[in-house]
Amino acid sequence: MNPLPPKHLLAGIPPMPALPAAAAARLTGFLTEMEAQSASLIGYPCSQDFDYSEFAPLLRFSLNNVGDPFAESNYRENTFAFEREVIAFFQKHLRAPVGETWGYTTAGGTEGNLYGLYLARELYPDGVVYYSEHTHYSAAKIVRVLGARSIMIRGRADGEIDYDDLRETLKIHRDVPPIMLANIGTTMHGAVDDLKKIHALLKELAIARFYIHADAALSGMILPWVDDPQPFGFDAGIDSISVSGHKLIGSPMPCGVALARRSHVDRVARSVEYVGCMDTTIAGSRNAFSPLILWSAIQRRGEAGFRQRVADCLAVADYAIAKFKEAGIRAWRHRNANTVVIPRPGPAALKRWQIAPSHDIAHIITMPHVTRAMIDAVVADVAQSLNQPKEASR
Repeated sequence: MNPLPPKHLLAGIPPMPALPAAAAARLTGFLTEMEAQSASLIGYPCSQDFDYSEFAPLLRFSLNNVGDPFAESNYRENTFAFEREVIAFFQKHLRAPVGETWGYTTAGGTEGNLYGLYLARELYPDGVVYYSEHTHYSAAKIVRVLGARSIMIRGRADGEIDYDDLRETLKIHRDVPPIMLANIGTTMHGAVDDLKKIHALLKELAIARFYIHADAALSGMILPWVDDPQPFGFDAGIDSISVSGHKLIGSPMPCGVALARRSHVDRVARSVEYVGCMDTTIAGSRNAFSPLILWSAIQRRGEAGFRQRVADCLAVADYAIAKFKEAGIRAWRHRNANTVVIPRPGPAALKRWQIAPSHDIAHIITMPHVTRAMIDAVVADVAQSLNQPKEASR
């Protein structure tokens, strides 16, 4: 069988003009720069050990997952079939009852958090959103976008929410439904808020109307693969969850998955004649390559592959802690977290290794592309930075 001619020949449309030489040279330079930068990405939770070049031929099509992935659409250049398989995978491993939950692929963790809190706000228009001071910075932005009332709860030094402060605050506002944004892996510490304690507090205060959304951007793809996970899924009493796809899985563009109880989703669903399907998502047009990328990774690795992937990340995290200790630097991590917390180093080390700081701490995150050789180099730089006089490191 002869291969199909290029799409533009089928349509009788002339090809795009060639990229001008100066623009092509600029792209080549940018590629070189990114290759150099990728060797020092250790402070942010983005995996870089992937190659999805098999999807290059699909860049000729205007793929668009507009609308509900579980419905038909007038726009047929979509990847709904792949998206449904991705959602089924996440439903299984986030312990979501298939018939009682629904999901879609998002542009990342922030959109997933927005979706969960949007469903909560629609369910409880008078509700108050509670989140800890260690919650991702998107939380404050989301409550402003939604016009929702919110209260920030103190956080413990280790990154978990302060349950005593939560109890006292809930007690004061028992007349309105609480909307809890629980951290399943905080940004800086990798801490997991205790869902059992949160449920116990709600029961203790006789609060029957509430909503719990889990921000599991990174840990949502770690905890399913460890032997003794903290409670994190729908079996722990959550209403919705957001997980990133470009973190542990790895993707060339930000993406993620949002899952929610179907009864909450049904409250916001609207039929849209223009696209011929239900509108249940935040965005109209959605990235149709994200489901392909996540589907491809799932097919390549499978459950055993992800389990090994997480075990390798945690082993490198322990290696990092040991090497920092040898250098006289206190480093630690939470159980089941690949976020290694260290004292804040000087600006040179922060810049070279793209390390994320917050006040007097910083962290490195041992994603799958982070090697022991990288750890050795970053420990040396951080140690040198911390041993310099403060005046010299400014």
